[in-house]
Amino acid sequence: MKPTLVLVGRPNVGKSTLFNRLTKSRDAIVADLPGLTRDRHYGHGKLGKKPHLVVDTGGFEPLVKEGILHEMARQTEQAIAEADAIIFVVDGRTGLTPHDKEIANKLRRVDCPVIVAVNKAEGMNTGMVEAEFHELGLGEPNAISAAHGEGVRGLVELALEDFPEPEDDEWHSDAIRVAIVGRPNVGKSTLINTVLGEERVIAFDAPGTTRDSIEIDFEKAGRKYVLVDTAGMRKRGKVFESIEKFSVVKTLQAIEDANVVILMVDARADVSDQDAHIADFIVQSGKALVVAVNKWDGLDSYVREQTRQILQRKLQFLSFAKFHFISARDNIGLESLFRSVDSAYAAAMAKMTTPRLTRVLIDAVAKQAPAKHGLFRPKPRYAHQGGSNPPIIVIHGNAVDKITFGYIRTLITITWSPHHE
Repeated sequence: MKPTLVLVGRPNVGKSTLFNRLTKSRDAIVADLPGLTRDRHYGHGKLGKKPHLVVDTGGFEPLVKEGILHEMARQTEQAIAEADAIIFVVDGRTGLTPHDKEIANKLRRVDCPVIVAVNKAEGMNTGMVEAEFHELGLGEPNAISAAHGEGVRGLVELALEDFPEPEDDEWHSDAIRVAIVGRPNVGKSTLINTVLGEERVIAFDAPGTTRDSIEIDFEKAGRKYVLVDTAGMRKRGKVFESIEKFSVVKTLQAIEDANVVILMVDARADVSDQDAHIADFIVQSGKALVVAVNKWDGLDSYVREQTRQILQRKLQFLSFAKFHFISARDNIGLESLFRSVDSAYAAAMAKMTTPRLTRVLIDAVAKQAPAKHGLFRPKPRYAHQGGSNPPIIVIHGNAVDKITFGYIRTLITITWSPHHE
C-alpha cells in the first residue's frame, strides 16, 4: 500500500506549490471532494524513488472554534490522523511565528514521522534560515524552495526513508483484490453481506490496513477474492458529518492497492461531484473498473430512464466501463456484476504482443494523427507492453514525447472501440 504524505501548515506558506511540485501538476485541485474543505486535495506523488500519495490541506487554524476556518482545521486534523508521514511547511522568509508553534504543539502528539520543511529559502543562507525552526522541537528543519524545486526531492526521500520498497506490480497470489468504493450509505456493506451470506462472512483487520478498511476473504466458483470494504465503520454519534463516515485517504489507498474497483452509486440519489471525483481518481490510477448502480429495485420506468441519462452525462468519461443496475439487498444483478469483475481483472492482467499493439497503433494513427508540435508532427511507429495491472503501453517513434495528453486520450478511446476488442 502506498504511504500517504500530508502537507500541513498555516495559510500562505506554499503548501499548494509544494503539492504541485510533488505531483508534477500545474493545478493543486486534483480531487476537490464536496463536504470536505475547499483546500483539501489529493494526488499521486511523482518525486522520489517510492510511489506515494500526497494530501494538500487547508491553512491550519487549530485554535479557531467556529466558522469555515474551524471546519478546515477539523478536516486537517482528520488528515493528520490518517497520515503515514507529515510534512510541516513553514515560511523561511517570514520566520518562526506563534501560529507555527501552535501547529507544532499539535504535531508533537501524533504517532507518525513529522518533517519540517522551511519553504521559500531560495537565495538564502541555509543554516541561517533553518536555525530558528529548531525551536519547534520536531527534529532537523529542511530548507527548500517549492517554487524552484530546491531540496524537494531530498525532502521526499527523507519522509519516505522508513517505508519499505514497493512490491512488484504483479499480484503476488491467485486472489483478485476488489475494492468497493462510493459515498456513505450506497450499499457497500449490504453488497458484501449478500454476496457472502451472513454465516460465511470472514472479516479481519489485515496487517497494513486501517480502522476504516475491512478485508474479507471469500471463494466463489473456485476463484479466490479479497473484498475491501471502504465504508466507514464508526458509529453515527461519533462522526461530525456524513462525509466523515468513511476515510477518503484510506479509500484512495484501497484503490491504489486493488486489482479491480467496484464504484457503487445510489440510483435513488443524485450522482454527485464526489462520485465523479472518486471515479476520476480510479481512472487516473489506471485500475480496472466496474460500476454498480444500486437500489434499482422498485423504481418506475420514468425514474430509471432519468437516472440513466444523469449517469451518462456525469460519468461519460467512464464509457469504457461496464455498468450494472443492481439491488444489493435483494441479490439482483450480482452474478453478472462479478462476471464483469472477472472480465475486468482478465483485461488488466492480459499479455499483449508487440505486433498486435503495433497494428492497433498504426490503425489509430491512420484514423487521427497527432497534432503538430511546432514545425514537426510526432510519428508513433510501434508499441509494446510495459506492464500490467494496470496495463502500460510504451509507444516508440519520432518526437513521441511531444504527443499531447488529449491525443493520448484519443488513442485510448480508439483502442477501446469494439473493432479492437
